[in-house]
Amino acid sequence: MALLFCALLSIAPACYHMEVEILGNVKSFKQQGGLLTIKTIKAEARVCVYSPTIIRVNISRRHSAPDSSYAVIQQPIGKFEFDESADAIEINTPALKLSINKSPLRFNFSTADGKPLSEDDSRFGTNWQGERVITYRKLYADEKFIGLGEKAGNLNRRGTSYVNWNTDAVDYNNKSDPLYKTFPFFIGLHSGLTYGLFLDNTHKSYFDFGATTDDEMSWFGADGGDMNYYFFGAQGVAKIIEDYTWLTGRMEMPPLWSLGYQQCRWSYMSAKEVLKIAKTFRKKKIPADVMYCDIDYMEGFKIFTWNKKTFANPWAIMNELKAMGFHLVTIVDPGIKIEDGYKQYDEGVANDYFAKYPDGENYTGYVWPGRCHFPDFFRDDVREWWGAAFTALTDVGVDGFWNDMNEPAAWGQNIPWMVKFGDKYMPEVRNAYGMQMARATYEGTRKILNNKRPFVLTRAAYAGTQRYSAVWTGDNTGTDEHMLLGQRLVNSLGITGISFTGVDIGGFSANPTPELMVRWNSLGVYTPMFRNHAIQGSKMREPWEWGDVNEQLIKKDIEQRYKLLPYIYSAFHQSTQTGLPISRTLAIEYSFDEKVYFERFQNQFMFGDALLVAPVESDKLTIDVYLPKGDWYRLSTGEKLKGGKIVNVASPLTDLPVFVKAGAIIPMQSVTQSTAAKGDGILLLHIWNGKKTSEFLYYEDDGLSYNYEQGAYYKRTIRFDPKKKSVTLSAVEGTFFSRFDKLSIVWHGFERGVNDKVVDFVKEEMMIGFV
Repeated sequence: MALLFCALLSIAPACYHMEVEILGNVKSFKQQGGLLTIKTIKAEARVCVYSPTIIRVNISRRHSAPDSSYAVIQQPIGKFEFDESADAIEINTPALKLSINKSPLRFNFSTADGKPLSEDDSRFGTNWQGERVITYRKLYADEKFIGLGEKAGNLNRRGTSYVNWNTDAVDYNNKSDPLYKTFPFFIGLHSGLTYGLFLDNTHKSYFDFGATTDDEMSWFGADGGDMNYYFFGAQGVAKIIEDYTWLTGRMEMPPLWSLGYQQCRWSYMSAKEVLKIAKTFRKKKIPADVMYCDIDYMEGFKIFTWNKKTFANPWAIMNELKAMGFHLVTIVDPGIKIEDGYKQYDEGVANDYFAKYPDGENYTGYVWPGRCHFPDFFRDDVREWWGAAFTALTDVGVDGFWNDMNEPAAWGQNIPWMVKFGDKYMPEVRNAYGMQMARATYEGTRKILNNKRPFVLTRAAYAGTQRYSAVWTGDNTGTDEHMLLGQRLVNSLGITGISFTGVDIGGFSANPTPELMVRWNSLGVYTPMFRNHAIQGSKMREPWEWGDVNEQLIKKDIEQRYKLLPYIYSAFHQSTQTGLPISRTLAIEYSFDEKVYFERFQNQFMFGDALLVAPVESDKLTIDVYLPKGDWYRLSTGEKLKGGKIVNVASPLTDLPVFVKAGAIIPMQSVTQSTAAKGDGILLLHIWNGKKTSEFLYYEDDGLSYNYEQGAYYKRTIRFDPKKKSVTLSAVEGTFFSRFDKLSIVWHGFERGVNDKVVDFVKEEMMIGFV
């Protein structure tokens, strides 16, 4: 049996003695089209150039065909120039130099002018043990690492190691690993330089940033597949994120309603309860846009069904919700209940749509409905079938779709590795399963909804998921530690292209204190997705469940979210164009400021271009905040503060520390009860005095359709000139008519108070001076 096991896994020469196979010396090389192929005795390396700042290296003992990726959507450029010497092959672009040493084969990246960025370890480079492939790289004395998406621990990953293996990580903590998602992309920083690296390999993968190598090496690799990585050489973290999201895709504009406040629970047990909660929001005039239905809306937890008793008339509930300005998001899990007569089960069996054991038997695992089969989302026809099934939800008016349990999760966690999805076994594709489910959901609902944008939310993900879905950070806990960890997770996900992300406000499990609920809700204002969610059996979490005083504090903060929507929506547009996240670790803009990596300041982040937010535990009434260089203003008081130093500030529950960068331009609106409400038609343009000219790209569209893809948007550049004390608005681009017909400039930090004069919001270029 042991010998058979070895043979099946192709491990040589023996199960318990896996030799290290070093890459070896170059024997031959050639360029054909845009591909440079380099051969050694052990393997073949393929190098291609995607842009002046992106080079791909693929090393394999047996390259598979076709060359495909779930993440990458771009193609390499054609033939490129290279130089050869006796010792090396050198590829030069306007931004990058790749020196390929011949004996032994090693890959060393530097800037165009020769400054080292990242180099193979000269001894080990890339090697194999059995099927596991690892690359070892030189570790620089001052090198820091950020990224990897949803990973616990500190902002700076130096000295830690991680595993990517999508896992249902209920009750995770600050030391848990792995979690729900896989984003094998990180950014390295040293010597005033930046680089990025994306290991595009869906097998279980590993990243060690000097945790175990006496500070000599970092290393990364995977249990199988190729050593297939993309190297990014742009200078500046923001530029690397822009390149990475160009390569793997960017999010599209979300529906505007999904940026409002979202109320969720496992579960609201009936249509009557859902409507009661929605009506209470409107009665108490607490803004909200979204209600959720967790698994109990279904008949026996069967996907694409409605409970015949508690949700007997889904059309009626949707009509009432729509009349109040609410949208409904319903949960969907991948497990299809084994039950004759159940439409999705019968169709899946008839068309052979499910994952299988090697003998052709459908794999069975236990999840909420009981015994289930799992769709093979790696097949086009299965994704089309899955997407078409959403008519059971969309026909009654649902336009939000929450993908859960898609790691994939089954009770007991360990789906056997011999389970096959098409021609691929579980170990190769587990990390991409959730992404492909989200893709199937997105593509299907976009098609069904015609020109209306769906909202898709997923728990499990892989690089590139931003093209299809928002994500949240899974089953967190109602503690201060989790509130701070959650913000770091959101910030880190932003580095890896996931802009639309959030946490369960208040914590999914356990019961937060009233103080924590208030504090967490105030932080939720500055989280891209603002969702309150809780586990079955926990205390009710709606804003009015915390006493009159706390209800008013929560209401005030939710109102602040709605005031900021013009600013937030413009930030989302920026993300669709550049990949820059909405919630940004300070390491993006202040990459070489040592203090932003201090543990006491690592939770701070920029929300959009202008707002710096300092998360605070619920029991702290003052906090030390690090303000980077420049002038800043406390948002709540207008107090001006000098940056480049640590300041101790008050942090009562009534006032989360939020600071505005000098020169900031922040468009706001009056409070509305939903994103669909018209409001008073006045755009409030807040200008914060500074020393340098600044700009803001303001963006609107209808918030619902894809008409913006055909030019139906409203876009203009707003420029503040501190010398002239004037604001200039460029002429309008696009054919959409703004929802605002009036403009009021609110000046902050100026000598003579505020000019609140209201003027017409015309389409032509206009200039307004300070009075």
